[in-house]
Amino acid sequence: MLLRLFLLFTCVPLVELVLLLQVGSIIGALNTILLVIFTGMLGAYLARQQGIRTFQTIQSLMARGEMPGEPLVDALLILLAGFLLITPGILTDLLGFLMLVPATRAPLRRWIRRQLERRLSAVNTTIHYREPE
Repeated sequence: MLLRLFLLFTCVPLVELVLLLQVGSIIGALNTILLVIFTGMLGAYLARQQGIRTFQTIQSLMARGEMPGEPLVDALLILLAGFLLITPGILTDLLGFLMLVPATRAPLRRWIRRQLERRLSAVNTTIHYREPE
């Protein structure tokens, strides 16, 4: 876990810096800055719109007494996409926009479900239930 965090907080910013420098050398520093600002604003707007829509879906399902499993995961992914999109960078923007597209969000949702099921089944096998006396 510590290695993953180290890689996340060191490698991702380094890759972002290299990408921003390369883009800046092609389109210019001012255009690169404007691009980062524009994608951040557009991403925040899109994440907000999808977040509101997903929240309404969650409320509707709960009002009918249904468990909103997939919409809750969607809400988490949309929130993560929003964070990625307001983070300056090319790679984070790309990942954030991909998370906002429902067609690319679906495989992530399935992967998260498999991970949760795997972890929950591991927990269930280690918990021993005692019958009430």
